[in-house]
Amino acid sequence: MPFNDKIAEAERRVERWLTAELARHSAAPERLLAAMRHASLGGGKRFRPFLVIACAGVFGVAPEAARGAAVALELVHGYSLVHDDLPAMDNDALRRGQPTVWKAFDEWTAILAGDALLTLAFEVLADPAAAPDPNVRTALVLALARAAGAAGMVGGQCLDLEAEKLGTPARPTVGHIARLQAMKTGALIACACECGAILGRADKGQRMALERYGKTLGLAFQISDDLLDAQGDAAVVGKAVAKDAAAGKATWVALLGIDGARRKLVETEAEAIAAIAQFGAAAAVLEEAARFLSRREK
Repeated sequence: MPFNDKIAEAERRVERWLTAELARHSAAPERLLAAMRHASLGGGKRFRPFLVIACAGVFGVAPEAARGAAVALELVHGYSLVHDDLPAMDNDALRRGQPTVWKAFDEWTAILAGDALLTLAFEVLADPAAAPDPNVRTALVLALARAAGAAGMVGGQCLDLEAEKLGTPARPTVGHIARLQAMKTGALIACACECGAILGRADKGQRMALERYGKTLGLAFQISDDLLDAQGDAAVVGKAVAKDAAAGKATWVALLGIDGARRKLVETEAEAIAAIAQFGAAAAVLEEAARFLSRREK
């Protein structure tokens, strides 16, 4: 099956899972549920839950057994986008080809919808349905909490906004951008791979290999994102482009230029593939995922 078809299959599967999960919460206010559905359904690459499923699959874990972790990762990602789009943050009006949550509803509803998605993620992950073994569930919760928090995704967004709004640091270095993006984007992608390893009961060496792959893949994802912002078509990407340069954001393109960022992307792709060499044919889909980032258009 071509890789694009595999991604599409995962998108459909995760859409069904998210729809079912949100349907269970009919006791919540309808406005809040509508905003949560707007944020979560009908779009998105579902790359993070795809990685949970694919990494667990390296160890023979069926997709349905990875459902809880995959849904939780996507809910956290969805919450982060809802909050990032707010006027006080990135001030975006378009996401996945439709108005962002604060535009479609209002700011207070968007804030609460993001809060609810984040809380729901940990409810899903703590449920025995996510993994029968309580030790596995605890490890999953810990991994996601670390990746999403102050030393991970939230901390990375703080660094990003400091650079944009405060001009700190005045001249971002490779080290600064690498740290920022490893936290903001890379942490959740690496966590998806780590969760797959946890579900597969990987040994220490196997888990470290997948974590290394995830961190490198996170870097590749961000470089490709920066390139899309610089060169992409908003109609294809599904959100505003050319915003990073206008806002003075610290990006790989800003630091290295288009050609330099592309070379860095090729190098990073090779590093990600090397990280999973020990798994051989079992990790073929993960190798495809690394190559996919070099040619993505949205």
